[in-house]
Amino acid sequence: MAGIDDPRSGGVATPGPSTTRTRRRADPWVLAAVALGGALGTPARYGMAQLIDTAPDSFPWATFWTNVSGSFALGFLLGIVLERFPPTRYLRPFIATGFLGAYTTYSTFAVETDLLIKNGHVLTALAYMAASLVAGLVAVWSGMWAARAVPLPRRGGRR
Repeated sequence: MAGIDDPRSGGVATPGPSTTRTRRRADPWVLAAVALGGALGTPARYGMAQLIDTAPDSFPWATFWTNVSGSFALGFLLGIVLERFPPTRYLRPFIATGFLGAYTTYSTFAVETDLLIKNGHVLTALAYMAASLVAGLVAVWSGMWAARAVPLPRRGGRR
């Protein structure tokens, strides 16, 4: 883009990407994909929380494993979707933003950490924060690695 220092502009400042703002309208079909994914991810998170019993004022295992499994799924599914399938406008918003955005929960992580600190369990809260960060990063990396390890199908659908 030609600017004030560009001889092609004749010394006149021309608007570039940093000086102009374009308002993008939300695509209703993308919003529907996100909403549908969220409608499926929320009960999945609830189901996971029902499977893992956590005592009050103890390490919040249900949220921890939900977020770690969601991180792995995000790495794996996006690795598969982005590297193996043709681009689509709806699949990534459905999976990543919708389903996994509703399945994982930063807000519950933050509230549980706050409650642990408020109730005097600072070491448990610090362990929870550190373990969640490290395990989440390892899980998303592992998911991406696992997605790359899945063999690509040969052309014509044969292996």
